[in-house]
Amino acid sequence: MKSLRYLYKIGRGPSSSHTMGPDKAARYFLNAYPEADRYQVTLFGSLSGTGKGHKTDEAILDVFEGREIELIFGSADVTGLPHENTMQFIAYKEGKVLADERILSVGGGQIVIEGKPELSEEDIYQHSTFSEIADYCMSHSIRLSEYVEENEGAEIWPFLHEIWKAMKQSIYAGLSTHGTLDGGLGVERKAQFLYNQSHIDESDITRENRLVCAYAFAASEQNAGGGVVVTAPTCGACAVLPSVLKYMQDKRHFSDDDICRALAVGGLIGNLVKTNASISGAECGCQAEIGTACSMAAAALCELFHMGIGQIEYAAEVAMEHMLGLTCDPVCGLVQIPCIERNAVAAMRAINALSLANFLSTTRKISFDTVVETMYRTGKDLNSIYRETSQGGLAAVYTGRNIGS
Repeated sequence: MKSLRYLYKIGRGPSSSHTMGPDKAARYFLNAYPEADRYQVTLFGSLSGTGKGHKTDEAILDVFEGREIELIFGSADVTGLPHENTMQFIAYKEGKVLADERILSVGGGQIVIEGKPELSEEDIYQHSTFSEIADYCMSHSIRLSEYVEENEGAEIWPFLHEIWKAMKQSIYAGLSTHGTLDGGLGVERKAQFLYNQSHIDESDITRENRLVCAYAFAASEQNAGGGVVVTAPTCGACAVLPSVLKYMQDKRHFSDDDICRALAVGGLIGNLVKTNASISGAECGCQAEIGTACSMAAAALCELFHMGIGQIEYAAEVAMEHMLGLTCDPVCGLVQIPCIERNAVAAMRAINALSLANFLSTTRKISFDTVVETMYRTGKDLNSIYRETSQGGLAAVYTGRNIGS
């Protein structure tokens, strides 16, 4: 498996696969063929279907600013693509094709150039399934966070401190901002409102739900507005992990070192999904994004409370299991409805998984590896209209009519 440095990435939203990935692809291609006098980029699949709402066009055109470039939105329904997020880059010199490459945005800001090895990513983990990792950790009497350090080196901790700082900043920025998000849906930012709705007689559980949701809305709204967030594992699911960790740090006074150990374990879970299945909504639906984020958050919470490996596995498994089949159907191709609320719901579900793991881990029947494989198979079975094309689900049914007052 790859380093956590390729899972947790700081960047601008609203989409790691539709914004960060295409930006990275464009920079690669421009640097590879700077002598070209004209460029053509064609977007296929989900990138074509929801590219405008996800600012894919802006991400690519900004990189080629000052150069002659033609950006084409191809078919969202074309078959035989190597990945659901496929881009074709062509460079011309004096009217002749200089280079023609297909680049895939495979989720989390990662790109793959067809026919070439992955860019700058080497395997540093000796195991690639949870069962292998668990067996190793138990035989060596170490925790999962110690396993991460053993493979990544001690330098992973300063990196995770920077990641945690950026995660908190995305929450603070979201809480301090109000107004309406761009895009035409008229979605109002709600994080600040949620955070300020405390009451003297508020119960503990109501306060927990309100604050966790406020933090999740804050980071999600920052992402939707094109602000800086951390992929965890993607931009669209960026708020689940930081919201639960921020709440627990405030409530239980965990140190930043404690939080970083939780981030290490959460990242390990995300890496396993990325390696053995997918974290791309365009490839496997929202279960791959928000389901993975929920598993990461649940496992991270277990590490915070110093639970055992079996409990961590159970929490991550149950978090994913009950997201199976979740579709990716962003209204108008924007990362707003249902994406923002979905982060808050998944954050609360991660806390529920923590509680279940505290009591039921010894009775479990399904392994984390099994549920990851199931998620991938389910995602591949989903009709393409439910995989980030905005051609089905809420995106097809929503009429724009406001409900309530």
